[in-house]
Amino acid sequence: MCGIIGYVGFREAEPVLLQGLRRLEYRGYDSAGVATLTGANLHVRKKAGRVADLADHLHKHPAPGCIGIGHTRWATHGGATDRNAHPHLGGKGDIVIVHNGVIENYAALKSQLQADGVVFHSDTDTEVIAHLIARQDEDDLVEAIRRVLPLLKGTYGLAVLSLREPGVLVGARLGSPLVLGIGDGENFLASDPSALADHAERVVYLDDHQLCVLTADDWHILDRDRTRITPEVQPLVNTAASLDTGVFSHYMLKEIYEQPEALENALRGRLDEANATAHFGGLNLEPQRLRQIDRIILTACGTSYHAALVGEYLFEEFARMPVEVEYASEFRYRNSPLDRNTIVIAITQSGETADTLAALRESKRKGHPTLALCNVVGSTIAREADGGVYLHAGPEIGVASTKAFTNQVAVLAMLALYFGRLRHLSSLQGEQMIRELQALPDQIRRTLSCHERIQSIARQYAWKRNFLYLGRQYLFPVALEGALKLKEISYIHAEGYPAAEMKHGPLALIDADTPSVFLVPRNSVYDKVLSNLEEVKARGGPILAIASEGDDEIAERADEVVYVPQVADHLQPLVTVVPLQLLAYHIALLCGRDVDKPRNLAKSVTVE
Repeated sequence: MCGIIGYVGFREAEPVLLQGLRRLEYRGYDSAGVATLTGANLHVRKKAGRVADLADHLHKHPAPGCIGIGHTRWATHGGATDRNAHPHLGGKGDIVIVHNGVIENYAALKSQLQADGVVFHSDTDTEVIAHLIARQDEDDLVEAIRRVLPLLKGTYGLAVLSLREPGVLVGARLGSPLVLGIGDGENFLASDPSALADHAERVVYLDDHQLCVLTADDWHILDRDRTRITPEVQPLVNTAASLDTGVFSHYMLKEIYEQPEALENALRGRLDEANATAHFGGLNLEPQRLRQIDRIILTACGTSYHAALVGEYLFEEFARMPVEVEYASEFRYRNSPLDRNTIVIAITQSGETADTLAALRESKRKGHPTLALCNVVGSTIAREADGGVYLHAGPEIGVASTKAFTNQVAVLAMLALYFGRLRHLSSLQGEQMIRELQALPDQIRRTLSCHERIQSIARQYAWKRNFLYLGRQYLFPVALEGALKLKEISYIHAEGYPAAEMKHGPLALIDADTPSVFLVPRNSVYDKVLSNLEEVKARGGPILAIASEGDDEIAERADEVVYVPQVADHLQPLVTVVPLQLLAYHIALLCGRDVDKPRNLAKSVTVE
């Protein structure tokens, strides 16, 4: 994996491919490459490193032609080298492909090909596909690809060119997203619609086991039996302006500051004051059916998992429903006994996370109703769930998620309100929750005023190599999220813990070089967390406290204090996470890290 762009039309392909790769680079940035065709000539250019390195290479060695494919890589098989960069050639160099996903049986296929005398020039699983296609005795590229696909075990999003049919671009999908962009006298293929901004106004999202065939003047979609199908053509919702950093230095900082507006978008039209509840247009489950639900499974990965943990507290408090939160990567392989009236809710920013998608599909196979909380319109999970709720956070480019997390928590709060009002929650309680939710965007704006204070604190702590993040109840998931942010973008070790669990082992880690970040706004466990804070202070550990405005008591106990607005307990995750996002951002900057593109990571993990 991780980013694919393809073009066929009347323009030179190279500039279109490069622009697409720049917009996809946040999804993978170990290496990049393009391949173009001019008549009987195939031009392949690829370089390890960032897209900028490829652009420099292309300036010296252009790739002419009006048809081409490109790829920016997040390494799975083989290191980040020129030879392992995509595109890859097959046969005598007459087939070229780019590939997202993982071919699980590539080693066996490679051994068979080597036994037949095929010479490999990379360490990737992708090159196996190129050679298999090239070995098909077919001048028809679509048929050659169609014969190879059943041999592949795993996931793939493919874009393929052939000297045998120089005006044709073919894509194929199984478990790795592909979207076709429709133009006027030109057509596009990409793994993410953001790559098509400024180029296409209409798109078609491919489903699994589908192929697309593109020429400059035509396109069509085929199923695995090569039967033409009529897909749904949708407008492209992303705009090029939303993909720029604007006045901000990095996407991450821009997205932190976009959180108030993103929350307003998530709340808009969903709070029903007349009935003291929330409503959603895409649940596709009748209230009578939802009233029969006895148990909720929330499944997710990474930051979305932390949002799900907050959701567990929300549903249990306001809907009085038993909830389990499962790592999607574990849940997909467990044979967990699920009661008949269990609903599975998958939470994901991209809507393409492989483990979350597999967990959703396994739940559907067992006959459970499924919902998706997703940010990307038209994504696989959004389309395959029985119903769902879009986050409306807007494009999130920074690899470390920020505004998607806060919107996930806000949507989970609205769902908890909705489920609660279907059961026991009174109208007075519902009205109170609505007022609290409506006030959130302005409270986040107030919270952002801590920015300069956070910068000052970051300068004091940037050279520490270990951090502890501590919270209780609703704020324990925020401690996990704060620690994850610091790890992701600064490469500093950090752990999140329930504050009271420190005395059961982690307290041994406390020393003068291990700061503890305490989430201690005034709430139902305020006094308890203060006691936990004192335990750390007594052992000489530096303490940074995130506290409620007006709390003078905490200033006497902590070394540094950042104040946030006082909000209801169940909404404190939304205001307390903001200073933790800013702290991670500024520490990473001081450490000289690439904030938007941290090493070894990719935005959308479409492999297992």
